[in-house]
Amino acid sequence: MGDFVFNLKHVLVVSLAMNMCLIWKISYVEETVANKWSSWEQKLGLCFNGEKKHKDHDTILATTSSAAAAAAPFARGSTAVINLDHGDPTMYENFWKQRGKETTVVTSSWQHISYFSDIKNVCWFLEPGLMSAITRLHKVVGNAVTEGRHIVVGTGSSQLYQAALYALSPHNASEPINVVSAAPFYSSYPLMTDYLKSGLHKWAGDANEFNKQEPYIELVTSPNNPDGSTRQDIVKRDRGILIHDLAYYWPQYTPILSPADYDIMLFTVSKSTGHAGSRIGWALVKDREIARKMTTFIEINTIGVSKDSQIRAAKILEAISDSCDHANEKDAETFFDYSYKLMAERWNEIREAVSKTELFSLPDFQQETCSFSGRTFGQLPAFAWLKCEGEVDDCEGFLRKHKILTRGGKHFGASMKYVRVSMLSREKEFKLLTQRLPAIVS
Repeated sequence: MGDFVFNLKHVLVVSLAMNMCLIWKISYVEETVANKWSSWEQKLGLCFNGEKKHKDHDTILATTSSAAAAAAPFARGSTAVINLDHGDPTMYENFWKQRGKETTVVTSSWQHISYFSDIKNVCWFLEPGLMSAITRLHKVVGNAVTEGRHIVVGTGSSQLYQAALYALSPHNASEPINVVSAAPFYSSYPLMTDYLKSGLHKWAGDANEFNKQEPYIELVTSPNNPDGSTRQDIVKRDRGILIHDLAYYWPQYTPILSPADYDIMLFTVSKSTGHAGSRIGWALVKDREIARKMTTFIEINTIGVSKDSQIRAAKILEAISDSCDHANEKDAETFFDYSYKLMAERWNEIREAVSKTELFSLPDFQQETCSFSGRTFGQLPAFAWLKCEGEVDDCEGFLRKHKILTRGGKHFGASMKYVRVSMLSREKEFKLLTQRLPAIVS
């Protein structure tokens, strides 16, 4: 009996030691992972939910589209950190809440099981309903030519951009093709171009400084992200290929002057309708072989695009076209009327806020008449290209001290005296921005 008790004590001691070692190991691993993530947070300045991390731990107003974020109580203005770094289009939520039944999609579990949508189409995973809705909306708005074009659907315009690079890059060249865009350019272009370190293409910087006698692909974003300007191609040499990113060529942001008519045109629901979370974009492509190669890239990359997202996007685009067709009916406000008025109001408010201080300035835009709405107005960009005047050389850092998170000019190939500020946040965040800017002193 004594031997049994003695052995049992040994077993208990060994068990306790093993458990302590296990607890220590788990704690060590968790601490190590946390430290590594903290290191990446410091490098990227991000948290899991897309917010900037701040050592003062003040309340952060995240520009997420979750119901929880929308319902969260608004922090007191003096302590809230306003996150306007991302172009999260949550300002459109109120409009779509009012149109719930019109745009609700109910899907049964047996529907949309197959990979295939239309095997006769170049883009075989493009839902016919979405193709019809895209064609109709462009015709209603008059912002792009669709006749004689192939439509390629993608998981947002970001995937379509990568697909276009794949399709346009020579696959047998000794050197990767140069990819350029005029500064300030969209901050994700360099990252997406070089992310996979492809031997097909490489980022070559500002199109204004490109002087190589080599093949190139030029990205033309018009209206431009980040500064809202109307763009044309810059390099204009032989052996050049153009991709036109027209994500913001919609009548709430810019006067529509004529239907865009280019070889490759990229669009997205993220900025046209505000449904960034659906991750749907489309390309209008003139050349069938280029469209086929873009389709091949998406096929290899993601084996197509979510049918559920496509069907939801189609429903939303059709609702917008329907509202435009019934624009003359009593009490009917179209999506573009609503969003134009909201953008015009916000730009008036931010210009008024900036005019109250000598610390900041904003670009001016020439007024033109929109062929869609008949209105005469200047650009109403989705982002404000804000400049810090005077002795402030790091505008992003300066605004961060005042708890306003923006994206600095260096990310766009421009001076750090500039920052990009999202104009698409919820109303409370935007109101707080316009209250805080005039109150800032150097």
